[in-house]
Amino acid sequence: MTEDRPRRSGLRGFGHEGPSPWTDLDRPPLDAAALRHDLLVPGGLWTALDVVEVTGSTNTDLTERARAGAAEGTVLIAERQDAARGRLDRRWSAPARSGLFMSMLLRPTVPRERLGWLPILVGVSVASTLSRIAGVQPGLKWPNDLQVEIDGAERKLGGILTELTGEAVVVGLGLNVSLRAEELPVPTAASLALAGAEVTDRATLLRALLREFAELYGDWQEAHGDPQASGLLPAYTGRCTTLGRQVRVQLPGDRELLGEAVALDGDGRLVVRTADGTRQAVGAGDVVHVRPEPR
Repeated sequence: MTEDRPRRSGLRGFGHEGPSPWTDLDRPPLDAAALRHDLLVPGGLWTALDVVEVTGSTNTDLTERARAGAAEGTVLIAERQDAARGRLDRRWSAPARSGLFMSMLLRPTVPRERLGWLPILVGVSVASTLSRIAGVQPGLKWPNDLQVEIDGAERKLGGILTELTGEAVVVGLGLNVSLRAEELPVPTAASLALAGAEVTDRATLLRALLREFAELYGDWQEAHGDPQASGLLPAYTGRCTTLGRQVRVQLPGDRELLGEAVALDGDGRLVVRTADGTRQAVGAGDVVHVRPEPR
């Protein structure tokens, strides 16, 4: 994305003599103390929450904490990332305070083969939250993209990255909140502001999102990771923009798989039915890209 172009202000406030503590008044910083007060409650999932001004990657930082024994429910949020990673080590950056750039440390007790449902669980949590409080109806592109329709075109609103480290899973989320049209990295990107969201206050979104995720994660854990019993599978299929479409799946080794995306299997893999009727399941780690074919 483009470099942030701050707008300078001579306003004073927040007990400071001098300029405002941030230069873009549409993008105030997150208040870590207030977030901890609201989210770190006895018996709840969330156990620690930090907000840093800038870091390379919240996933990388939290992975290091996980290896050092950090507790489940640790959340790390960055106002800006300068070496953020998507799947397959794709790189991206965004102006400071223009989105939610965060990672969560989880230590799920479900069977290991069901961990592939975690990015799907995050996607459902985000989509449900945005639908409820922001008036935006995101679609979920398998395995880890959040989409929104603008002017009849599907555009990327955010992405999810999960990384396994020992018995822990670090789940990263990047969600574009206030990006302006001139700041978009590509025309196929989007933000909540550009989608006409009713709420774009990051603290409000963050609190709602973490509470929603904690509830769904608890249900999923209680169901031992069973996507049907926990309600995760029907919740996802109702929002998935990939199922029922012709897709071209690009696989490692310059291989391609063409067919209709017909289902998810019990481990969260995409099942593609080829022209000869054969069904093949592909996992998120095996897929370079999934692109809907023209209807």
